[in-house]
Amino acid sequence: MDLSMRWLRDYVDCDMPVKDLVSGLTISGSKVERYGEEGDFISNVVVGKVLTIDRHPDSDHMFVTTVDVGDGEPLQIVTGAQNVSAGDYVPVAKHKSTVLHEGKQIKITNGKLRGVASNGMLCSLSELGLTKHDFPYAIEDGIFILGDDCDRTVGKDIREAVGFNDTCIEFEITSNRPDCMSVLGLARETAATFDLKANIPEPTFEGIDGDINAHLKVDIHNGKLCPRYMAGIVENVKIEPSPRWMRERLRASGVRPINNLVDITNFVMLEYGHPMHAFDLRYVEEAHINIRNAEKGEKIMTLDGVERELSEEMLVIADGKKPVAVAGVMGGEYSGIMDDTTTVVFEAACFDGASVRTTAKKLGMRTDASSRFEKGLNPEQCAPALMRALQLVEMLGAGQPMKTIIDCDKSDHTPASAPFDAKWINGFLGTDIPEEDMVRYLEKLEFTVKDGRAYAPYYRIDIENKNDIAEEVARLYGYNNIPSTIIRGVAQAQLTEKQKFERSVKRVMTALGYNEITTYSFISPKYLDKICLPQDSRLRKAVVITNPLGEDTSIMRTTALPSMCEILSKNFNNRNAAAYLFEVGNEYIPQDGEELPTEPSRLTIGFYNQDGSDDFFTLKGAVETLLYRLGCEGCEYEAAAAGCGFDEVSAFHPGRVATVIKDGKAIGIFGELSYKCAENYGISARCYTAKINLDELMAASVSQKVYKPLPKFPAVTRDLSVVCDDSIPVAKLEKAISGAVGKILESVKLFDVYKGKQVEDGKKSVSYSIVMRSHESTLTDEQADGAVKKALKALSELGAVLRS
Repeated sequence: MDLSMRWLRDYVDCDMPVKDLVSGLTISGSKVERYGEEGDFISNVVVGKVLTIDRHPDSDHMFVTTVDVGDGEPLQIVTGAQNVSAGDYVPVAKHKSTVLHEGKQIKITNGKLRGVASNGMLCSLSELGLTKHDFPYAIEDGIFILGDDCDRTVGKDIREAVGFNDTCIEFEITSNRPDCMSVLGLARETAATFDLKANIPEPTFEGIDGDINAHLKVDIHNGKLCPRYMAGIVENVKIEPSPRWMRERLRASGVRPINNLVDITNFVMLEYGHPMHAFDLRYVEEAHINIRNAEKGEKIMTLDGVERELSEEMLVIADGKKPVAVAGVMGGEYSGIMDDTTTVVFEAACFDGASVRTTAKKLGMRTDASSRFEKGLNPEQCAPALMRALQLVEMLGAGQPMKTIIDCDKSDHTPASAPFDAKWINGFLGTDIPEEDMVRYLEKLEFTVKDGRAYAPYYRIDIENKNDIAEEVARLYGYNNIPSTIIRGVAQAQLTEKQKFERSVKRVMTALGYNEITTYSFISPKYLDKICLPQDSRLRKAVVITNPLGEDTSIMRTTALPSMCEILSKNFNNRNAAAYLFEVGNEYIPQDGEELPTEPSRLTIGFYNQDGSDDFFTLKGAVETLLYRLGCEGCEYEAAAAGCGFDEVSAFHPGRVATVIKDGKAIGIFGELSYKCAENYGISARCYTAKINLDELMAASVSQKVYKPLPKFPAVTRDLSVVCDDSIPVAKLEKAISGAVGKILESVKLFDVYKGKQVEDGKKSVSYSIVMRSHESTLTDEQADGAVKKALKALSELGAVLRS
């Protein structure tokens, strides 16, 4: 909202520095974004009177003038303008002045034109930053000749002479205060903030005799979307420019002056915050206005020259045959004011804010009118807005308004109110404000306090409960005057067990040299194809987003693996030689019969290194370290295949993928991406990824570390080499050894796997180092050898025999 200080002073005598004004209004709740003076780019330009004008001795299109600028000695100025005559009053840019040229500020200095001295420049409208809309009588491509509506005192600063020196203040108005989207609303706020009197007279007009009902009929067919519609008729309309005082205020408020009738509707909208519209009565067929919903397939040509198709939920203003305006948004092509218009219908109506916003959005039209209606306006505002418009018509001599008006009113006139409890307000604010002071603050805002309730003026639609009343008291008391207090109570906030666990996961992964990433939870359905997910996979059943930003973000992810692959791909395509990444995030799994999906937590790991220094076992080591650090012991690793519990197995290279098993349940999968999957992402290096189910991992982990004393007795070590089928996983052999040796086993480590000439085809030699220790006594050779014999027996059951 742009506010003209000249306009504000019409209603409030706020004779104070503008800096103090904007500071006070901001503190009281009307936030000021910025302020500045019109025409501040102009300097040293004054009113001059042309004394003489002669042709240039060396040019057939230039003239030499002498101009009185109030400095005693007239200035000689050369000009090429053809519209200047002796006796004219013109803007004169003196030596070292600044004006505009093609939108940029330039400096004017003394010089010569074709050998003749020119001590300044005569200015056009554009060089002053003005247009023909500001001074309709001016010649657009010639020198600006000051008219009778300007102060033609010679030597006077041109900005002051033409009224181009108003101070403009830009406010950021919150959506709950549509009343402040008006000059009167801000005038009331100014008066209340600085304890001044707001002089806002009730608009009245004399009018001419006549029954409006004989000329026009109005019917509201949807009282919910249009609770009130008022109309007045103006006859003998005279279309001409508005007076300078009105043009100045419109320009300072960011609205271009057009003609008196259009300017009146814009002036009232800015002054009262209530949009208006004016119809040419000739184009209202059957002289009947209907406020109704649009019919299916109905179209309208709006004032901007675009034909728009309407839908049935949209509200329109129609005559007896067709729509003539989109209610609260924009008028139709033939509803505007023409040069030959003689009779005009002024409309002041109230429309449902949600309906106006929906309509404007669907039609792709956001106007000053729609921006005000969509915030919500009170039907009570229609009457003063219409009265003011008809008053201005009489003031400007723009026509003759009829005394009678049409008022179709289906609104509720019950004033908004809320409980008033001074004790509660003080407790809520932490203040000790006397009740009489509170009442005084509210009365300054035109509230009425009686019988324990505060009744708001009709234009305050934001008052709903006692908190709103407390806010009104607080802002006039002064937020800076409210004493600072220490927060009451003790904050009990602490991390949940899940948050602690996820932080531990992140710490471990960071310590392993991986960088954390964060990706969107919504992905494209095509991502599932890129990881080669089977068409019948349960992961293809995803939550579809109703209003996605695009196809690439149209579903909620059921697997986090594609998100990791996308980031690896971006790093590879950006020519990063290596990338080691991890992410802790959610997947969204739809559940039959449930409205919302489950959101299990997942850890995704991914890396590539173009020098080939890291491989499958690097990833396995990272997973093992993670599990160890989190206290998840006893995990097993098995080769993964279809049916392993992870549908993402299709993304991995067969034979280079494994699942993490805990208590017989798969809680993770890791391995090398298949060639096809890597190709889909444009990655030519070997790429490794993993996915761990954090919820299951957390349940299987032991967060509390148990102290174990240092061993008192020595350990016994035995090395064991066996030959077995090549297909038997070494982890299975290790499990058999651990089970056979029993509680005296301290560790079993694989240190060699051999395939060669000394071992027959289809076999392999596997060597383990077994460390045994008793916590009760020193192990004897017999005890150690007995344990090894048990291990060999358990291995033989798997087809493994001692290597000779």
